[in-house]
Amino acid sequence: MAPPTRLSRVLGLAFLLQAITSFSGVMRAPLIVSGDISESMIRIANHPVLMRASILGELIASILVIFLGAVLFLTLRKQNEVIALVAWGCFLLEVAVPSSSRMASYSLLRISQEYVASGRPASLLALGKLQLESTDLGLKLLMLPCCVGIFLFYYLFYESKTIPRGLSLWGLISISLALIGTLLALCGYQPSFFIYLPYVPFEFVIGFWLLIRGMQAQ
Repeated sequence: MAPPTRLSRVLGLAFLLQAITSFSGVMRAPLIVSGDISESMIRIANHPVLMRASILGELIASILVIFLGAVLFLTLRKQNEVIALVAWGCFLLEVAVPSSSRMASYSLLRISQEYVASGRPASLLALGKLQLESTDLGLKLLMLPCCVGIFLFYYLFYESKTIPRGLSLWGLISISLALIGTLLALCGYQPSFFIYLPYVPFEFVIGFWLLIRGMQAQ
């Protein structure tokens, strides 16, 4: 294994930053009460800073997704430029797809504040529910191009042997499970969180590996 180069360090840092910011949506989780839109809107209205921080975190994560995709493309295009370009295109689509859901998130905040300020009128519940469902749908849809793009890049890692093949296989298998979970969610099923769990630590592991150990020359 060659000493870390500037490119491998940048790629490792991009993985770590993207992995950290991808958890920004978790900040919104305590505000949403499953099956109770009224209580959800009350919590959102009472915690506007947390809601805005979640939206901002998702925007920052989108920027980092584009950056990570660009660095991955530069790193792996020698292996297969067409596949690398398609994978980067999936990353760009991942950012474009949920843009409307982020607007829905901001609208949900404003509607929730109006709901509480005006004495909780029932007329605003349906509108709030629609915005919340739009937000959830956007998050599910973004996972589809995300999983496909990541799979293609990890396939190129596996073929190029720039990182250990065991690490590449971990990425390929875990993102395949996440893709299955995403397809199930889009079909109306609720997959267990455990189907996504194998991928959760992967971006941190590969990020630190690239920072510390670097990549084999292609």
